[in-house]
Order: sequence, then structure tokens, then C-alpha cells
Amino acid sequence: MSDQLIIFDTTLRDGEQSPGASMTREEKLRIARQLERLKVDVIEAGFAASSNGDFEAVKSIANTIKESVVCSLSRANDRDISRAAEALAGAKRSRIHTFIATSPLHMEKKLRMTPDQVFEQAKQSVRFARNLVEDVEFSPEDGYRSDPDFLCRVIEAAIAEGATTINVPDTVGYAVPELYGLFIKNLRDRIPNSDKAIWSVHCHNDLGMAVANSLAGVQIGGARQVECTINGLGERAGNCSLEEVVMAVKTRKDYFGLTLNIDTKHILAASRMVSQTTGFVVQPNKAVVGANAFAHASGIHQDGVLKARDTYEIMRAEDVGWSANKLVLGKLSGRNAFKQRLQEMGVELASEAEVNTAFANFKELADRKSEIFDEDILALVSDESVSAEKEHFGFVSLAQQSETGERPHARIVITSGGKEIKSESDGNGPVDASLKAIEKHVQSGAEMVLYSVNAISGSTESQGEVTVRLQNNGRVVNGVGSDPDIVVASAKAYLNALNKLQSKAERVAAQG
Repeated sequence: MSDQLIIFDTTLRDGEQSPGASMTREEKLRIARQLERLKVDVIEAGFAASSNGDFEAVKSIANTIKESVVCSLSRANDRDISRAAEALAGAKRSRIHTFIATSPLHMEKKLRMTPDQVFEQAKQSVRFARNLVEDVEFSPEDGYRSDPDFLCRVIEAAIAEGATTINVPDTVGYAVPELYGLFIKNLRDRIPNSDKAIWSVHCHNDLGMAVANSLAGVQIGGARQVECTINGLGERAGNCSLEEVVMAVKTRKDYFGLTLNIDTKHILAASRMVSQTTGFVVQPNKAVVGANAFAHASGIHQDGVLKARDTYEIMRAEDVGWSANKLVLGKLSGRNAFKQRLQEMGVELASEAEVNTAFANFKELADRKSEIFDEDILALVSDESVSAEKEHFGFVSLAQQSETGERPHARIVITSGGKEIKSESDGNGPVDASLKAIEKHVQSGAEMVLYSVNAISGSTESQGEVTVRLQNNGRVVNGVGSDPDIVVASAKAYLNALNKLQSKAERVAAQG
């Protein structure tokens, strides 16, 4: 077996299935570029047949990305596979990932097909895909809960038809590490042509074991591809976390004995970009990328780290992109210093015009807060990227009054379809009053299902990053806004969410 572990990132496909995490084409392309800088081997760009929006996103990524393989998911039918091939036509290296459920429960209740029908459709879909592209991945959905005899039959046929990668998903997060690893090993031992394909694992985190199961699939089962997402993003409890798998294999090379192509210095930038784009905040104690991942509060620990870092740190913070010097820029910093810092953080803006606009916004922010941190710059660039997209609603200005014993009042100016609109309202607090003032004009009727505030850096001068999740007519969207004034950040986040509701782009969920 090869000692190379392939990292297959599905943030843009499976990660996007988190309620409210749906991304625009521009957002997907921005994250894909960051994944390419990270040197991810395979980027699953989306599910091309699910919507015109996803088709265009996959096509745009396929035409842009040069170093990574670009992949599109498809159900096991000719229409989906043809649509995927069409979207991937401009890719330097492309892959079609086709799937069909194989567990008795899914075949009977969801597909309403017999095992023989599923077997034939799996064979035909791989054959059809193999005639369109050289690189075909096949996944038996809910593979871990499938009958092993039937699974062997289906996978053997898929490899015979030309599947180059076989992925065995733990679709519902039911597996435990040792048993999952042995399950993969048993399949590989029993299937005569198993050595003709690379074996892959795709584990969900419902019982909190996605990373452990994936690593067991690699170490015990002999898999050489792991399917994962940045920050473990994904529906329900999420997916296997890319940063955790990568750093586990890198840090414990003595045990795994595997090599990786990943440039780990770009992990943190990818984590922040995904978090700020989707509005899914990274918990402070999250391994590798959490704010406390390299913090030491215990006096004994602090003393040990000061004397020798490896007493309590098994990996270096800078290896995953944390800056040793968090304070980077101030109001006297010039354009070149700003541009250089963007490059150091792995941020690439599309044009000089975008750099100029971002720098102007940076100078404006520097007038309002004396210390500018990496997190501030990433939030600023993220906001600029959002505002560059076509939006129906825009923020102009806000004035609010709040004092003890008096009901808070807000007056806001927004743009609606290019026209300035003024609105005002009372509320239970300044945030409530501001959002009610917006809603007074918009009248979206949306229900707010989440409101959260996160300090971008660690001081009272910090920018606040607000996430608002709205639900309306079955659609769930996240809006994100940042500003030193938390009320303004809240208004921006609310408007951002309303813009997403305004978009009619649909997403069709498909889990592999």
C-alpha cells in the first residue's frame, strides 16, 4: 500500500448541507482557492445536478483550480452524471463521485428498490461515468450499516466497471473505531479486485467519533483517502474534521507512518474563512483551530511552556498558521504592509481594485480602534467580499438611543433595491430596536432561530462578529456582520441574512 494519505475535502458539498451554511458561487470559489493553497488533494466542489447555482459553482471552481482534483457528487443516474461531467469539463483534473444507498433500511424505505436493482444501477452508473472521465469514485451510501456480502458484491462490480476510488461511508455516525477499521479491512480482504482501487473513509460525527473512526479506517482498514471538512462542518453533528486528521497524522507520524501534501500553515486561514463565510463559529476549545487551542491557564503548565514548549505543546502554533505576534498593523501602516500581511495570512483578493477598497476600509477601521489584529483583517476582507456581491439590501447608517429606565429607540438608513430608506422603531434593547426598524420596512416575516455574538479579538476594543440565522418558508440562512459597534454588526448580519433569503437559489440535499 502507498504511504501517501489523500485528503478529500467536502466542505463545499457535505459541509454546505448544514442548515444555513449554503454558499454563493463567489463564496465557494473563494474557499476553493484557500483549499488549493492548503494543498488539499481533492476538492468536492458541490453537487452539480442539484441546482443551476451549484452547477455554476462547480463549473467556476473547475475552471479556476489547477493544483487540486475538482470533484462533483452525483446520484447513480445518467442525468446527474452527465451534469457533473458538463460542470467539470474545464478542470485540469476532474473526478465524478457517484453514490447509491446499499443498506437494507435505505434500499427499502428511501429508494424502494430491490438489492438486485441497486446492484445493476451501481454498475451502470460507474460504467457511464467512466466513459466521461478517467477518475471515478463510488460510494455505497450508509455502507457501514449494509450487509457485508451484498456490499462486497456491489463494490467488486463497481471496481470492475472502472471505479478508481471506493468510499465506505459511515453516513449516520454509527460506527466505533475498531469495528469500523475491521469492517474496511474485511471488505478489502474479501473482494478479489480490491487492490485495483484506492479505499476511502467518510465518517459523520453523531457520536463524536468521526476523526477516530476515520483514522481507524486508515490504520486498521488500509484506507488511503480521508473525506473531511474544515472545522468539521456538516449536517447534524458534522463531519470528520480536516485539521484534526491532518495534525494527528503529522504529529504522530511515528505511529501512522504516512505522508501528506497539506501545507499546514494555511489551516487557520481556511478555518476562519469557512467560519466567517457560513456563520458557524468555532468553539474556543476546538482542537487545532480554537482560540484556546494553544492557551495555557494553569500556572504549572505556563511555567513548563516558558522553560520548554514541548512540555505541554505537541505541535507548534505557527505550524497551523497562528501568528506569534498577533498585533500586526495600526493606523500608520501603509498599503504595502497591509498587502504583505494579507499574503502572509494566505488571503488572495481578485484584483488591485479589491485590495484598494479593503485597504481604505482598513484605514477607516484603524481610526476607530488602535490595534488591528489578524482576525480584524480577515473579518474586514470577508465583509468586503460579501459587499462586492449583488445585494438587495445594504447598510448605510444607524443611530440608537438607550438609557436606564427608558425604552431603547433606533433610527436606521438602509438601501433597498438601490434606494435609500429610513426607518425607526422601539425595542427591548438597542439590537432589538435596530432589527425591528429594518423589519418594519422589509416585512420579511422571517423567524430568527439564532443570534450569537463573538469577539473577533480579545479586548473591549475588539470588533464584534454577529451571526443571525433566519428561517422562512422552509429556507434557513445565516447572516454574518462585523463592526466595533455590536449594534451595527447586528444590523449588518440581519441584512446579510435577508439578502440570502432574497436569493431564490435552491439547494437539494444529497448525503454520501
